[in-house]
Amino acid sequence: MGLDLWTRRPEPCFCLTQPSSMSTPLRLGIIGTGFIADVIAHALRSTATVTLNAVASRRVETAAAFALRHGSVSVFESWESLLKSETVDAVYVATPTSVRESICLAAAAQGLAVLAEKPFLNWESLQKITQACSQAGVGFLDGTHFTHHPRTQAVREALSQKTGPLQGLRTSFFFPALDRNNIRLQPDKEPTGAIGDMAWYSMRAVVEYSGSDASVAECRSWAQRDALTGGWIRGAGFLRLNDGFTATWDAGYTVGACLMDLDLMGSQGVISMDDFVLDWDGGFGKPDPTRLVGFTHRFGMANPSTWVRTETPSPQPQAHRMLEALARLARNPLGPEMALSIRRSLRTQELVDTVVASLRDGSGLTS
Repeated sequence: MGLDLWTRRPEPCFCLTQPSSMSTPLRLGIIGTGFIADVIAHALRSTATVTLNAVASRRVETAAAFALRHGSVSVFESWESLLKSETVDAVYVATPTSVRESICLAAAAQGLAVLAEKPFLNWESLQKITQACSQAGVGFLDGTHFTHHPRTQAVREALSQKTGPLQGLRTSFFFPALDRNNIRLQPDKEPTGAIGDMAWYSMRAVVEYSGSDASVAECRSWAQRDALTGGWIRGAGFLRLNDGFTATWDAGYTVGACLMDLDLMGSQGVISMDDFVLDWDGGFGKPDPTRLVGFTHRFGMANPSTWVRTETPSPQPQAHRMLEALARLARNPLGPEMALSIRRSLRTQELVDTVVASLRDGSGLTS
């Protein structure tokens, strides 16, 4: 059983542990050939449920190089031609945020399931995409990896015993990425910069673990822009929901190390992780199989020698599990797993939008 993030009632857990039973692989096309597209293409090698069949990029030579790295796949010089090719059943839209909506809408209209990178332009844009997918009867999933790791489910189930009623959380997510040639620092391609990219995960942690759909009562945020490009490169802030749940966050590209810290705080203790976004064991970058996936329970005045570690291993990396979830949604786009996928995405984008609004008007949001 899983935690219903919207009603606090138990619900069947669809996306975290169920194995796929599809006999015919889902044919996937990738649109965009950046770093994250390479990550997904690599993950495809470990699953027979989804196969890479096609790739498209703004430059056909880039798409051809991508195809050469990842096997014999069809190369298209435009996303439009890929969508109309009848060579794929689903697409992974790994483009800049500024153009993602139109591609997702066109894919849904073509009857293709959609795996879309995050963030989105705003809640309204995401709602258009999810409504188009629902109306076309095709699957939708955003590209948040950690949702699909068994640890996320295990932590939700452990909260009542190890923390008691959850009062709040705090997150830090950083990695050094100040190359001005990267689209992350270019507002015309990524309008919300580090806020949409990195703080998305902080907001998703609220969605995954709080079990709250309460409105935002207070939002205070600060962000730093790159001196030349004007893109947001770091942000920090505080959220308070109307039910009293609080979240503090700090995220960006300016710290000279990778930070992925999460603390879930309650009256009975704290659950902590130092790799909540990309687990050290199976995450991309430089996986460390000696660092087993899990979480730490801290309580009372206990010192580190008495903290309790719970391991939550997974035979498949979380990116693999995300692709398995896409395959299930493609086969059953009208089921409860699809509804949960959409609700999680919309709630996350709603919280990101609240942070962005507080930054753009310079006043925060208080009621």
